[in-house]
Amino acid sequence: MTSTPRPYGAATLEVQNVTKRYGDRAAVSDLSFACEPGTVTGFLGPNGAGKSTTLRILTGLAQADSGHALVGGRPYRELAHPARTIGVMLDATALGRGRTGLETLRLAAATLGMPATRAEEVLELVGLKDAGRKRVGGYSYGMRQRLGIGVALIGDPAVLVLDEPANGLDPEGIRWMRNLLRSFADSGGTVLLSSHQLREVQATVDRLVVIAGGKLVREGTLEELTTEGGTRVTAEDPAALITALDRHGIAHERRRGGLDVSLAPADMGRLALREQIVLTSLGASDGGLEEIFFALTGQTSAGTVDPTVQAAPPAQPEPAAAEIR
Repeated sequence: MTSTPRPYGAATLEVQNVTKRYGDRAAVSDLSFACEPGTVTGFLGPNGAGKSTTLRILTGLAQADSGHALVGGRPYRELAHPARTIGVMLDATALGRGRTGLETLRLAAATLGMPATRAEEVLELVGLKDAGRKRVGGYSYGMRQRLGIGVALIGDPAVLVLDEPANGLDPEGIRWMRNLLRSFADSGGTVLLSSHQLREVQATVDRLVVIAGGKLVREGTLEELTTEGGTRVTAEDPAALITALDRHGIAHERRRGGLDVSLAPADMGRLALREQIVLTSLGASDGGLEEIFFALTGQTSAGTVDPTVQAAPPAQPEPAAAEIR
């Protein structure tokens, strides 16, 4: 993806027991996870879960009340060359509208001490070569997203942190972004991306961090999370089934068409036989990321909290950027 090796090598992202409060509300509470070189990690959670606050702490825009957010073992504010270690895109709409795309990248390159040719190289990399002399104010939303990713890449960093990078991209643009991030990770880079587009996340990432109410609810590989869906089951007496599951401490979620149970189908069948419960259907749940996400965060597919799910309490909306100092 780049013409020269990254000068600052590989770097791990670490969030260690981070807590951040705004007044009497904890936006993030004792949150810990890590992103290793060579991986693309999806950062998921419902609105108000604490994702934006976490990304701001990681990138030096907010200060944690306790805990540590580290890039290559150091806080962002202690990095000798921050933008050449970690490339960040949190809001592509904040790019200056009066400059051209090429001018934007040239300014970023000059600020970081990168060669003048880096701007043209990145402009082509993000697919804006033909629009380089057009003012950013005339760019579509998807073009600004591409340019924002280009600004993040201009310092040839070891780490990329991107908030909703697929927003505004057409199908070709999404495929381009997916290939770009995969290439970046395969060359030893570390990627953390926050997104609400679950199907796109599932096609792009190889690791997941899921939070709700400012707390970690699950971390692992994509394969681990999407194959642990367990069993979809229905019974002649649903109340008796739920009572038995609760008595044995077996996690379950009520879904349309039955219960999702954290047991393999064979183990669920044995439990039903032992408890003398007549099952009317039994099979593996689909294990899709959307189902897992809703189960972990206590959300329904309509975006409301499912009262049958024991999950972290929903947080209030995170403070706007202007409220954070």
